[in-house]
Amino acid sequence: MSDNDRMVYKKDGKWVNKKNQSDKASSVHNTQQEAVDAASQMLENQGGGELSIKGLNGKIRDKKTISPGKDPYPPKG
Repeated sequence: MSDNDRMVYKKDGKWVNKKNQSDKASSVHNTQQEAVDAASQMLENQGGGELSIKGLNGKIRDKKTISPGKDPYPPKG
């Protein structure tokens, strides 16, 4: 588990993007896809991590590993 890991879930009719170690949501969205996109972008900008996506039933339905967005040693070619 990385300090950057994030969770997307539904709360009070909105989709929440929250860092796992935080008490507050990073962003709130009308659709799950908007929340997933925002969380993915934040993870990419912060050096990567694991994104867990919960369904309407509150159970994890998908996990994505996001690679670092700014690789200091990108592959050549």
